[in-house]
Order: sequence, then structure tokens, then C-alpha cells
Amino acid sequence: MLVDSHCHLDFPELAAELPAVLARMREAGVTHALTISTTLAGFPGVLAIARAHDNVWCTAGVHPDERRDGREADEDELVALGAHPKVVAIGETGLDYFRVEGDTAWQRERFRRHIRAARRLAKPLVVHTREASSDTLAILREEGADEVGGVMHCFTESWEVAEQALALGFHISLSGIVTFKSARDLKDVARRVPLERLLVETDSPYLAPVPHRGKRNEPAFVRHVAEEVAALKGIDPARVAEATSANFFRLFRGAAP
Repeated sequence: MLVDSHCHLDFPELAAELPAVLARMREAGVTHALTISTTLAGFPGVLAIARAHDNVWCTAGVHPDERRDGREADEDELVALGAHPKVVAIGETGLDYFRVEGDTAWQRERFRRHIRAARRLAKPLVVHTREASSDTLAILREEGADEVGGVMHCFTESWEVAEQALALGFHISLSGIVTFKSARDLKDVARRVPLERLLVETDSPYLAPVPHRGKRNEPAFVRHVAEEVAALKGIDPARVAEATSANFFRLFRGAAP
């Protein structure tokens, strides 16, 4: 068993051939997936995919730098969206200062609303952070995110950031980036994070792992991430698959194997 803990099955690159994508996922031994919400407008499609497949769940939320909706979701709306049984987490949320210029206060307020909604629902958070780790961790602490926990998805930060996230009760999720030769610091993080706090993901259709780097990514390829983590830790890939799958179902309590 392997679980892709973060993918975007509603994105056109995957949605256009979803039955084939899910078939390849099964053939690769990837038994379950979490498809992630990034916009309010796209949420109904995300939920529809999760409802149509027993082995797929979803989240409710708006990506940190997403502005296509033209409006902000308030806390009550996020709670209403997140109340569906197929929604097992709130996100992806967080902070991303890489692609946003000027004032970023709106990002921080959006992030706080997501955390408050997650606490009201008692559901974990899926957190994205890019060039914003200090503010991300500070807001998680200030808003009591340790009450619900969650995952730092597609982790690319330092070991020091990982330690602080782990102290808040969060998991660390590794994507195909960990397979890149240039990702030396991330490989060190992969070695050091306790196996019981790790998840693996594709973030597909992006960030395909070696040997598919540069191509469209898909959930079947999460096996390569797990194999790289196993090699870095010097353990059998089956242990990584078993542990990360167990971690997924323990964290996302609304999902069932």
C-alpha cells in the first residue's frame, strides 16, 4: 500500500484522462490519494472527484497566492465546505511570498481564517510555505494550529524549520524534489525526520520525480519518492510504504483504508 498524500486530480492535465490516471495509480500499488482544493470555484469539482471514488478524499481551501476567485472565503464558508465527510482537511493554505509582490497582509489573514476553520472542524491542515517559513510557523503557533496538526506539504525548507513544525505536531511530506540530485539539504531532512512523521506525495501534475523529471507528474509516481526516502534512510521501501500509509490514515482521520 502507498498513499499519494497531495495531488491535483481536478487540474486539466490529469482530469482529461482521469480513469487512466487512476488505473495506472492502482497498477503501481498506490491505493489511495488526497486531491487538493486550491480555489473556491474549483472546490465542487474537487469534491465531485472524491465522491466518485472510494479511495480518494479531498480538502477544502484556497491556495496562499490564488486570486482567481475574486473574493475571499470567510471562516464560516470554509467550515461549511469542510464539513462534508469526504473532506478530510483544510487547505492547501499557508503563505507564499515567492510569487507575490507588495503587501502580503491579505495572505496572512487568509491563512488565519483557514486555521480557525480547521480548529472549528477538528480537521488537520495542509500547509504550503515558500520563502515564508518564519511567518508560517509564527501564525501556526499564534492560532493554536497544534490543536489539529497537519502536514507541511512539498517540504523544501531546512531541518531547523522541520524541527519546529514537528514540535507543533505537524508531519513532513516529501515530493519528487527529494529525488533531484541538487536537493542535498532536503535529502538530509529526509534522513532526519522520524519515519512515523513522514508522508509522501506527488503534488501532481507538477514536480515529477526522477526518472520522470520534466514530464507530467501523476499519483503512480509517488512510488519513486518512497523508494528515494527508503534509500536515504537505509531501509526497505516496504517499510516506508507501510509507515507513510499508516501516518496518512492516522492524521486524516476521516479517511479509511
